[in-house]
Amino acid sequence: MAKINLRPWREERAAAKQKEFVTNVAASALFGLALVLLVGYYYDVQFDRQVARNDYLKSEIAKLDLKIEEIEDLKKQRERLLERLNAIQELQGNRPIIVRNFDELVRVLPDGLHYVSLERSENGFDDAGQASSEDAIKISGLVHQNEDVSELMRNLNDSIWFGEPDLSVVERLDEKNSKVVVEHQGQNMFNLVVDLAKPKAEEAE
Repeated sequence: MAKINLRPWREERAAAKQKEFVTNVAASALFGLALVLLVGYYYDVQFDRQVARNDYLKSEIAKLDLKIEEIEDLKKQRERLLERLNAIQELQGNRPIIVRNFDELVRVLPDGLHYVSLERSENGFDDAGQASSEDAIKISGLVHQNEDVSELMRNLNDSIWFGEPDLSVVERLDEKNSKVVVEHQGQNMFNLVVDLAKPKAEEAE
C-alpha cells in the first residue's frame, strides 16, 4: 500500500488559515477605524451645524434686542407726545372755562363794589396770599360798605363756577395808608381768595 505524506498539505492549509485570519483581523481593524472616523465626522458635522445655528440665533437675538430698544425709544417718544397732547388739550379745554370764570366775576359783582386786581394761580393761594395747591383767583377791590363784600361772597358761593370764598383783609383807606389813591379815600379795601370750580356740562348750560 502506497504511503501519502499529508504534512505539506496541512502546513499549507494552516498557513492559508493564518493568512485568512490576519486578513480578517486587518479588515476588521480597518472597518472599525473607518467606522470610528465616520462617526467622528458625523458628530463633527453635527457640531458645526449646531455652532452655525447658535451663531445664527445669537445674531437674530442681537437684531431683536436692537428692535426692542428702538421700540422702547418709540414708546418713550409716544408717552412724551401724549403728555404734550394732553397738556395742549387741557389748555384748550380750560380756555373757555377761564373766560367763563371772568365773565361770572362780572355777573356776581355788586353795584357798590369794584375790582382793583384779579390774580389767578393754578396752584391756588394759602392764607398769606401765597401760591397753594388749588386753582384759585385772588381778588382785591374797593367798596363803600362792608355789606357789599358780604354780598359778593354770597354771590361767589352761590355760583357753580366758584368754591367758597375766603376773606383775608378788609381795611379802610386813609391818608396814612400807603395804598391810598386820592380819589378812593374813605373807601374800604378788601382781599379775598376763591377757588375755581369746574361744573358738569349740564350744570354749565
